[in-house]
Amino acid sequence: MEILSEKRGLEDMLSFSLMEALIGRRSRRFFRGAEIPDGVFAYKSRHEPFPLSELEKLLVLAACGGNTGWNYMIYRAEHYAPFLSNYAGAAGGRTFPSSAGFHTSTTFFTDDEGVYVLDLRDAPACAEPDESGQVSLVTVLDFLKQHIRKLQDGRLGIPPEVPYTEPHNTWVVNRPGSFLVIPVADLAQHVLLNICYMLQNGVVLTDDINKRSIPGIEKFGHMVDVNNTWPLTFVEQWSLGEVSVEVSLSCYAGALMLQAMGLGGWMFNGIDPFSVLGASGDPAVPGLRFRYDENENWPYPNPTGLEGVMEGFCPPHYSSMREAVEAVCRRKFGPGGPFNPDTPGIWKDSRKVRSAAQVHNEEFKECVALQAQYIFDTFGKFPGTVPSMFLITVLQAHHLDLEFYDKFYKSGAYLRTHAAHMEQWHSEPQD
Repeated sequence: MEILSEKRGLEDMLSFSLMEALIGRRSRRFFRGAEIPDGVFAYKSRHEPFPLSELEKLLVLAACGGNTGWNYMIYRAEHYAPFLSNYAGAAGGRTFPSSAGFHTSTTFFTDDEGVYVLDLRDAPACAEPDESGQVSLVTVLDFLKQHIRKLQDGRLGIPPEVPYTEPHNTWVVNRPGSFLVIPVADLAQHVLLNICYMLQNGVVLTDDINKRSIPGIEKFGHMVDVNNTWPLTFVEQWSLGEVSVEVSLSCYAGALMLQAMGLGGWMFNGIDPFSVLGASGDPAVPGLRFRYDENENWPYPNPTGLEGVMEGFCPPHYSSMREAVEAVCRRKFGPGGPFNPDTPGIWKDSRKVRSAAQVHNEEFKECVALQAQYIFDTFGKFPGTVPSMFLITVLQAHHLDLEFYDKFYKSGAYLRTHAAHMEQWHSEPQD
């Protein structure tokens, strides 16, 4: 990768401290090419929009969704010790945590040139660390490039207007020159993994909406206490909370990177998530073009996935929830999975570690599938009370117009990295 033209900026970024990033983190929205037409902050940039370079985009992506080596695993669960805890869905680690290592989220992004996906959910480690635990940045970025796929030409089809964008964001979001990172979670798969987790720890679902047990669950009474239950709404809301944390921490990691690089931007949820996924109902607002369904009993449309890119672990992408359970098990125990003996790892005897996990047998899978299929049959979708695909927080990166901040703010409104950015990264001295 050619990085010499941006070498000074890269060196400055690498020397930037975590404490500086934490204390200096701010939402800095006014970018080159922006205009606020009225009010106390009325201002029009005299600069043209200035897109991020390839290296700048890769660094932001590396922070938001990069691979960080191998998942170290959860070592022990009292309920079925001495087996290795086998909750995780992925063998690789990422720049943000995921509950029990489920890692169901995928990173989409857009700029002036197109819409893309970076999918590292099931990627192996990008490289083996050296003795100090370090991995070459060039290696990390080259690995990242290999896992990027272009989906559409042109910027994401979300107009900067109400109702697709919140009123306070219409002047700034998804505008020319901006770089928008959109992490999306497969909430259907996350709920399915949580049902597995529950069963592994001796708990099953009960339908608290319809006030009944899962029909047929009693036949599994020899393997689990069927009276030890968690309410369906609790499990689905808890799962929603877990993926909200996952995608938000992805964006937060990116926000810290913006400070180190001297880029403007911020993380936010002021954009309609259903329109972003493709469920606006308006062909002129295609978003990411996810498939979705509607039902008079649902409060909102339900996106389920993008064929060949990110398909939810639920119908119609699988013929039944039993088939979706099989897919989850393939992800966990199949080639490249976290509990496959042939998957490499960080341990001195990785085969021994990965082989120590208990494989879900047919009876276990039948019990999970029974509960999952009940939800689908009862509510017409899976999960029953929350979306199958979920996004809430996104990150925008752009080049700041420092003149706006100099006009309206006292000194200190931006960091030294912002002050030097154009000269350090683009050989363009500030006026």
